[in-house]
Amino acid sequence: MKKRIIVIGGGVAGMQTALRLAEQGAAVLLVEKESELGGKLRHWHVLFPSFTPASEVLTELRRRINASDIEVLTGAEAVALAPKSVTLRDGRELACDSVVLCSGFTLFDASIKEEYGYGIYDNVFTSVDLERMFREGRVAKADGTRPRRIAFLHCVGSRDEKVCQQHCSKVCCITGVKQAMEIKRLFPEADVFNFYMDIRMFGPGYEEMYREAQQRYNIHFVRGRISEASPTIDGRVQIKAEDTLTGRPLRMSVDMLILLVGMRSNDDLAALAASAGLDRAPSGFMKPRDLFLDNVRSNVGGIFYAGAVSAPKSIGETLNEGIAAADAAARYAGL
Repeated sequence: MKKRIIVIGGGVAGMQTALRLAEQGAAVLLVEKESELGGKLRHWHVLFPSFTPASEVLTELRRRINASDIEVLTGAEAVALAPKSVTLRDGRELACDSVVLCSGFTLFDASIKEEYGYGIYDNVFTSVDLERMFREGRVAKADGTRPRRIAFLHCVGSRDEKVCQQHCSKVCCITGVKQAMEIKRLFPEADVFNFYMDIRMFGPGYEEMYREAQQRYNIHFVRGRISEASPTIDGRVQIKAEDTLTGRPLRMSVDMLILLVGMRSNDDLAALAASAGLDRAPSGFMKPRDLFLDNVRSNVGGIFYAGAVSAPKSIGETLNEGIAAADAAARYAGL
């Protein structure tokens, strides 16, 4: 009989892990709590640094899943796990030979940072809201008019002790650059500002993209955090900040304020970890057995990790980690 391996989470990491396991001859069960596969990728427009449509990547992964013999169970949430079983919310206990946890991350709730006015003032949006606008083909102010000045604020819900989010979400910087370039393509006459603490261009093509944003698109990068935002009488948003490179305070009115929200660990990870005796990192994400030699293994034999369940990652890193986790899980199961 085939070895049965359960993959929890049907996003990018889960689909890639399941596909790799199926290639190796495992009987794969892919469990997803939403009604369809795709995870956060379903809500993205184009991907950095190539501007590849997210729909192309998602469609291809789904096509491969459909062409395989992978069993997919949607609308099913895992509430407990062990090396040889997974328990669903409806009480079913599914037996297996190993488990790969690929349940991803949660986006930071920008309304917690009340000083920026998200959910309170018109024309304050998150990076996720902007991606939706790009997908729908309609980027505009709350009143439907074209924006002429747009400000992006980095690290909202990342590197912030006040909201217990001290980790770096890793992809916010490049997301801000990508979205600023998309805005300039739509509105070449607009002034676009990126307010940042540090620009972290860690990936292939990222630094080149950052330079292109400045040299070709004339996007302004200001080193400094926005301290507060407030509405103006004409429906704009006034922001106060400090340019830390010059040491000068700064105040300006913008048509749109975009908050680049970071990644945080899922709320249900605490219960899942407790059910199996799994270690978690101080950030709340799952803690691998070893960051170098066993980065896809948990501290419990038979349970493995792939993707952003253990730390913020890019799509490319997530796809690669799905392969590594599948190989490790397959070896453990005896394939």
